[in-house]
Amino acid sequence: MDETEFWEIVDSTREAAEGDPEDQADLLVERLVRLDPEAVLDFARHFEARYNRAYRWDLWGAAAVLLGGASDDAFDWFRCWLIGQGREVFEGALHDPDSLAELLDDFDQELDGDAEDLGYAADEAYEQLTGVVAPDLGLPPQASEPEGTPVDFEDEASLAERFPALRERFGPR
Repeated sequence: MDETEFWEIVDSTREAAEGDPEDQADLLVERLVRLDPEAVLDFARHFEARYNRAYRWDLWGAAAVLLGGASDDAFDWFRCWLIGQGREVFEGALHDPDSLAELLDDFDQELDGDAEDLGYAADEAYEQLTGVVAPDLGLPPQASEPEGTPVDFEDEASLAERFPALRERFGPR
């Protein structure tokens, strides 16, 4: 599976789910079980590589603005959600996390930003297809610390300075 096919699967399941992350995860599993096990592992590798690329302080800060705070787990689930938004949003956010203010049509803290189940979809599909747990993907492990300059999530002024567009559009009211 190449990168284009990966993003086509992500986009088609998001559109079919009308943006609902839980429905998207279910549809993703349904779509992946129609592939052969090696293609599912390829999908998992693409997903995991992007998940690891997004382990950055600036994205964690953007998640904190959007979610009104972001624990370790919340940031993990946010990264899954970010991948689920598709290539344009994902790559745009990596280029400039504050650009999420323009890239997102809307953001509902109750629905958006948490797509933990997307992170397990390939594993679930592989297990359904083969009856065994997915093998190690052979990718380097995630860094022990996020890339970049740490963000103080408690410092509202610092968040407003680093993410002015996000704070204005989606920040605390």
